[in-house]
Amino acid sequence: MEKRISRAAAAWAGMASAIAGAGLGELVAALVAPRSSPFAGIGSALIDLAPTWAKDLAIELFGTADKIALLVLIGAVLLGVAAIAGQIQRIRPPWGSVVAGALGLVGIAAVLTRANPDALAILPSAIAGGVGAAGVWLLVRRRESEQAEGLSRRGFLFASGAAAVVGAAAAVWSSVGTATDRAVQAIRAAIRLPAAGVGASVPEGAELGIDGLAPVITPNRDFYRIDTALVVPEIDPAQWSLRIHGLVEREVTLTWDEMLALPLEESVTTLACVSNTVGGGLIGNAVWLGYPIRHLLAEAGPLPDADMVLSRSHDGFSAGTPLETLTDDRNAILAVGMNGEPLPFAHGFPVRMVVPGLYGYVSATKWVVDLEVTRFDQARAYWTDRGWSERGPVKLQSRIDVPRGTEVPSGETVVAGVAWQQHVGVAGVEVSVDGGSWQRAQLASAISDDTWVQWSLPVALAPGEHTLTCRALSRQGETQTSDTAPPAPDGATGHHTVRVTAA
Repeated sequence: MEKRISRAAAAWAGMASAIAGAGLGELVAALVAPRSSPFAGIGSALIDLAPTWAKDLAIELFGTADKIALLVLIGAVLLGVAAIAGQIQRIRPPWGSVVAGALGLVGIAAVLTRANPDALAILPSAIAGGVGAAGVWLLVRRRESEQAEGLSRRGFLFASGAAAVVGAAAAVWSSVGTATDRAVQAIRAAIRLPAAGVGASVPEGAELGIDGLAPVITPNRDFYRIDTALVVPEIDPAQWSLRIHGLVEREVTLTWDEMLALPLEESVTTLACVSNTVGGGLIGNAVWLGYPIRHLLAEAGPLPDADMVLSRSHDGFSAGTPLETLTDDRNAILAVGMNGEPLPFAHGFPVRMVVPGLYGYVSATKWVVDLEVTRFDQARAYWTDRGWSERGPVKLQSRIDVPRGTEVPSGETVVAGVAWQQHVGVAGVEVSVDGGSWQRAQLASAISDDTWVQWSLPVALAPGEHTLTCRALSRQGETQTSDTAPPAPDGATGHHTVRVTAA
């Protein structure tokens, strides 16, 4: 009677084969098809297919680490399915190998749905599936042969371990980056941006200097990142161009060299993600260098019935921006610089959009390559197709940054934070202690209506537990609502509240 291998050995054979296949697939992708990574393809497809509640939950649980969490989840599912494939191969060969190979077909289907697939898009996933299927077949068969001959499992463990090590090493090697990636990184590092024709400055008194309070200008390394790109595009500027077309009198095409030759301007703008919860950190303020989009649109000449611009990124993302917000006097720009350096890759290098007053999902397209002038009733964007509102104006919000932690000394304590409503401006902030009367806080000097502003208020706290609440007042006379609403479909509302114990 033929001896079957143990369940544990079969599961390990499946997982070792999957690691080998996935690692080699990722390496092949890095070498010949950078946009066709099996993991990235599957992950991007899952991002596209995920319902709004799942996206919100991921951001709420993991914040800007949501993509890392997704990759870990994909890896865990892959290992689970591979272990099952090993078990199937143990009792019903060759169906375990068929299951392992089917994982490659899933990767192929996923990468072919991405924008601008590589010419060899199917190769990495095909190799991953083929290696996985062959590994399950060979490892299970080897162990069965060893058992039939009365041999120990040392050879099986060596072979399966070697397969896993090779796969892991290949995955690590692929993550180092291809020669093309390194070349683009060197190009970005060598770029010297032209001086701004119009500069931006931070007024004296904009920074209150309170420890723990978010700085007025957010360093690039701390700026939040929320987008749909599982793998950050690394685009050679020499290959970049922007096309403006659609409901226009004439098409306009802009290259990188032409972009840098324009009279670039500096502006300070706060960007906020629509997924930001009340009091959340998905917001940042930077000094941007770029060119006003309204000038390019004026050159193109939008037709009278146009009311929206559909922007598209290199990786296929799209956003629908109200045309009037790109043609009025606000600093809506195509940005090439961020806080004195070329845009970081994760923030849109070489060119992105920055539009004050709108949440990023309808305006802040990174790696932008296309602007189609159209109408809201004729075109749909990525997130509006998924139930989010069309226009996305930023809501009046405020946040408490200080005190940090849950314990404070009794007596006088400084409460401080930031408030914003881009392109409207903040007129004041008020603080309530334990539901009492609202006390007016001191506002720092605002850079402009397009940026957040710091605020602070000293309050007296007796020993015991206390609740601190803040609300903002806009320059248009609006008071921040206390009505609570989740981020979907057009931004969270409510008052930010923190609880502390004074001792």
